Amino acid sequence: MNLEYFKQNILPIKNRLYRMALRITANPAEAEDVVQEVFIKVWEQRLEMGDVRNIEAWCMQMTKNRAIDKKRLRFNQSEGLDKAYGLSSSDHDPGRQAELNDAVGQVKVLMAELPDNQKAAMQLRDIEGMSYQEISETLAMPLNQVKTNIFRARKHIRSKLMQLWTIK
Repeated sequence: MNLEYFKQNILPIKNRLYRMALRITANPAEAEDVVQEVFIKVWEQRLEMGDVRNIEAWCMQMTKNRAIDKKRLRFNQSEGLDKAYGLSSSDHDPGRQAELNDAVGQVKVLMAELPDNQKAAMQLRDIEGMSYQEISETLAMPLNQVKTNIFRARKHIRSKLMQLWTIK
């Protein structure tokens, strides 16, 4: 890999890597550190990357692993995700924006309660827009398990939201 390949194929996925790291660490500064560390590791291992079939999935896997390591070192709660996910939009009237922010906040809280495999699979599919196959490669998980985890995560969140919204 040369510098041009790095610029064209690795740098464009930095936002995806950041969002994944942010979802896991729940800390913007740590997420930035994770992405930087992954980029450094990719660059340092550039000569040994001939075996890598899907560079994006490989980078996502490294990001996930590094972010989990950081999370294990520090236990903290989610903060500032609205900006990371582009949810601070002025496209809606203030009332509608407040409703969206409330719903997104509830989903974030519910996602944080999910088991790690379900949380990671849902993050990659519903927020990052990755295919099931890419998720399978990224998480080193069988395709059927990816689908099951996403289904269970969505079902759990849907049922909890229905409970919350019917009580109000």
